[in-house]
Amino acid sequence: MQEPTILVDDRGDVEILTLDRPHVLNALDENMTFALRDYFAGLAERPEVRVVLLRGAGRNFCAGLDLSGWQNDASRGELQHFWRLQRSLAGLLELMRACPQPIIGLGHGAACGAGFSLLLACDVRYGAPDLRMNAAYIKIGLGGCDLGCSYFLPRIVGASVATEYMLTGRFMDAGKALQCGLLSEIAPLDSLLDRGLALAGEMLANSPMGLRLTKEGINRNLDARSLSDAMALEDRQQVMMLMSEDFSEGLAAFREKRPPKFRDR
Repeated sequence: MQEPTILVDDRGDVEILTLDRPHVLNALDENMTFALRDYFAGLAERPEVRVVLLRGAGRNFCAGLDLSGWQNDASRGELQHFWRLQRSLAGLLELMRACPQPIIGLGHGAACGAGFSLLLACDVRYGAPDLRMNAAYIKIGLGGCDLGCSYFLPRIVGASVATEYMLTGRFMDAGKALQCGLLSEIAPLDSLLDRGLALAGEMLANSPMGLRLTKEGINRNLDARSLSDAMALEDRQQVMMLMSEDFSEGLAAFREKRPPKFRDR
């Protein structure tokens, strides 16, 4: 029987998802990758979960890829094996971006290679002071463009900074990450989860559909061809929300100076 590779702490509207292979610095093997894929794919059918916090157990967030933890079918060639591995990981990142729930990444220790990409795929990132991240791929004879890094990083920190770190594979510390907008906040490790939960609480004060549509709108409009295309999406979303019961409740609560009671209707 396979040992669990992830832990899920259900706190009602919020779930805390923990990478749980601390003995190998939470490196991604096949079992963990597919456990994460199943989890994020399933979120589309679980609207009761409204925010996800992603963190790592032990001393590090995720040290990257555990190549020894991927089964190689001897009946197939090396190309097929590595293609399956690559697409399995890439699919995980796509599922993270596609799920309706905002994902708050809580990084500490090492976040290297695939671990770096996991943090980049989160919607918001908080980090501990000891967080160190790098696009490690180029340091082992591969290209620096891997697992969404060449998509996410330039959009978050700008092309020049992203290119610098991807061409060198050097580590970015928490201070630099905060400076260039990759982290929203640095918090002591022992209070990192509490800070993430506090942010989740602020998100939960808003309507469920509004939260889901906002994540979708931001992600889609990162790739919008023009301002007109971006505003067309915003117009459709806002008209949908104007017709919701939650909008009527939110407006009434604002006028009555009380907290709204949203029902996701």
